[in-house]
Amino acid sequence: MANIPIGTKGEFQVLVTSEVAISFLGDEGARVLSTPRLIGFMEWTCRNAVLPFLEPGYDTVGTHVNVAHLGASPIGMSVTFTAEVIRVDGRRVEFRVEAHDEKEKIGEGTHERAIINIAKFATRLAEKKR
Repeated sequence: MANIPIGTKGEFQVLVTSEVAISFLGDEGARVLSTPRLIGFMEWTCRNAVLPFLEPGYDTVGTHVNVAHLGASPIGMSVTFTAEVIRVDGRRVEFRVEAHDEKEKIGEGTHERAIINIAKFATRLAEKKR
């Protein structure tokens, strides 16, 4: 199994564009980073933080998300996502996650990922499809 140290950190930055903003408010001035994208970028940051510690043929998948979207980030603003490993229990890795735009914290919470053997995972999925 992977040896992932508690305290391992990751960071990812993204510019809020039309592609990652909500589309239902109509007015370009009211469009902000969407909650699903906020969570997705948090997951991405967590995955990439621990990927260097995994053996070839292994990766992680999300298993639990507990996140609050605290503030709105408009199109054109940069958002930085951070993740820190706070617990490792066998294949389960728990992270503290945050997101900050150029003005304030816009998201926080925890996220859990499971370490998987990609080939075994693909086999189980193929069996499930039958």
